[in-house]
Amino acid sequence: MNHPQQSTALLFDRRAWRRHRERAALAGAVDFLHAETEARLIDRLDIAGGEYAVALDLGSRGGALARLLAARSGTSRVVLAEPAAAFLAGAPGWRIAADPELSPFRDAAFDLVASNLVLHWTGDLPGALIQLRRALKPDGLLLAALLGGATLIELRTALFEAELAEEGGVSPRVSPAIELADAVALLQRAGFAQSVADSETLTVLYPDIVALMRDLRGMGETNALAARRGVLRRATLGRAAAIYAERFAAADGRLPATFEVIFLRGRAPG
Repeated sequence: MNHPQQSTALLFDRRAWRRHRERAALAGAVDFLHAETEARLIDRLDIAGGEYAVALDLGSRGGALARLLAARSGTSRVVLAEPAAAFLAGAPGWRIAADPELSPFRDAAFDLVASNLVLHWTGDLPGALIQLRRALKPDGLLLAALLGGATLIELRTALFEAELAEEGGVSPRVSPAIELADAVALLQRAGFAQSVADSETLTVLYPDIVALMRDLRGMGETNALAARRGVLRRATLGRAAAIYAERFAAADGRLPATFEVIFLRGRAPG
């Protein structure tokens, strides 16, 4: 996930990120978080109103959001764009292998661009938003969900303190993220009108830190930072688990994991 002010051409290892998504797809992806945010995106689409004949599902995974869009009144075509071929293999309809950082679409191609939990993996989010605005027809709608700055705050804290204690230094293990306060300015900077941003916080309870990390792997959301350093040492992981439990455990002993989802909405100028 990226901060809007960073110059981060090498923030992410794009090959590793695609490999993580491929692995998640082949292993039977963990999609409960995506399903939750898909429903919330559709709610916001209902609020925005209108019909959108040609839609793009950017970061489509297996096509769940595309199916919801295709079922809407007035939709004639939904194009699915996803960097992981294993996800695309089981997806419906018009499909293209594409990285959200480098849009392959011509100008004014779509009436709607919907993107679910993929734009936080762009090293240049303002640039990606500009590309999406250009891909929209006049008065076309962008609707996106991406992970925000409070995501996995518990895990970040535990890993930071554990690595500092066990290894005497800290390596980058959790991506930086945008903040809600910056979101509308990002949309406006990219040339969108009627820009709106809001956030929702989803909390998932886990029996232990290993179960959380297993789900992140199944989502394809594990570390793909270009500056990452190897796997966690066993001692560091043990210390992180202890810190996580001591600092954040619920009354029943389960560990909460916070996911802040920022929703963006904007229109291409008419």
